[in-house]
Amino acid sequence: MTHGRGKKGGRGAGLRGGRGNAGLMKHRHMYMTKYMPDHFGRHGFKRHPSIVKKDKIINVGQLEERFPGKKDINLTKEGFDKLLGGGKINSGVKINVKAASQKAIDKITEKGGEVKVE
Repeated sequence: MTHGRGKKGGRGAGLRGGRGNAGLMKHRHMYMTKYMPDHFGRHGFKRHPSIVKKDKIINVGQLEERFPGKKDINLTKEGFDKLLGGGKINSGVKINVKAASQKAIDKITEKGGEVKVE
């Protein structure tokens, strides 16, 4: 009737020493050191936010809606670091920028514009 567990032995998770990772620093300590040596503590590193530099980007498709009617755009002065080739452009424009992808350069020169990378 009780399958060898006594009168109250099958209730809860008491017979198996707790649920999940309970007891890893107590009665399951050898299991943890053998099979999960990296379970506790911090691993790797995270650089300070002041060191990490994230480029501000803009796509080719956003140029006409951001700068309507402009034929000469200096993206460096506008605060952008890189020009990417996403989207479509309908007219040729002259653009100055720090960095640009090859796809963006191809799309603009195809429409009669030019990209000057500084």
